[in-house]
Amino acid sequence: MPIERLSAALDAIIPPGTDSEELGRGFGGPTGPAEGPVWIAEHGHLLFSDIHNSRRMRWHPEQGISIDKEDTQNGNGQTLDREGRLVVCHHFSRRVDREEKDGSVTVVADKYRGLKLNRPNDVVVKSDGAIYFTDPPPKVPFTPIDHPPELDVAGVYRVSPDLQRINMVVRDLINPNGLCFSPDETILYVNDSNRHRMLIMAYDVEADGMLDLGSARLFCDMRGDDRPGGPDGMKVDVDGNVYCTGPGGIWVLNPQGEHLGTILIEGRASNLNWGDADWRTLYFTGARSLHRIRLSTTGIPVPRGALPTS
Repeated sequence: MPIERLSAALDAIIPPGTDSEELGRGFGGPTGPAEGPVWIAEHGHLLFSDIHNSRRMRWHPEQGISIDKEDTQNGNGQTLDREGRLVVCHHFSRRVDREEKDGSVTVVADKYRGLKLNRPNDVVVKSDGAIYFTDPPPKVPFTPIDHPPELDVAGVYRVSPDLQRINMVVRDLINPNGLCFSPDETILYVNDSNRHRMLIMAYDVEADGMLDLGSARLFCDMRGDDRPGGPDGMKVDVDGNVYCTGPGGIWVLNPQGEHLGTILIEGRASNLNWGDADWRTLYFTGARSLHRIRLSTTGIPVPRGALPTS
């Protein structure tokens, strides 16, 4: 698919003539798209979620696509912590898990003040080890029909590095979805994918990891574009540019929130992440497909602190 260029500044990020490449399709289904791509540097492959089929998929540059894990409880967003352990949001079990190196599973979060979470959706890990995740409202069939909601709020949460404390850091969004930190981790971006809002919000991060709610500000408003898609997965590069799924594909925004252009996709884009040894490939998922595009910029490694190699 071609690139929609709205500003000449996009040329320094996506050189003219660059196109995205489809790596596979046939994932997802009526209850959920492909989601949650994360690059596993030590193995040189990408993992991503097939929500509808409750499985995790693997893409390898030589081996192609295969099943990595079955019965993921409708796993969605996932990332790596500082030790390279996979941290995954699950819709059906309504919790966030960490997969240990020995194969065991540690529950990162499943309740807030004794009440079961709604539907953990996306997750990031700060360089100090704190885990932040979004918990949009419950929604059948993403969550079982016999699991009534216990919380009356859709929140954004922070779990302390030792997993002993969970704090709700944002509570006034309708459908909190994707989230990411600025390169220096002084800003947390969170999008609200409610179809009537389609917003990306920015919050200043305080020294203790909490958010300064008084600093809440609109970073980007995607309303008014009637193409398929909306704010969902979101990442930043080392220069502070923000990449967020939106109407038409993946919106590329400069640090001031100006829309520089869109990486177009047929249908809608769902999530994205950086990968390859130099962290200059943007992998992204669609409703039924997996894609990649090579960029001139460098993404923030996962986990944070991983260094690019030539």
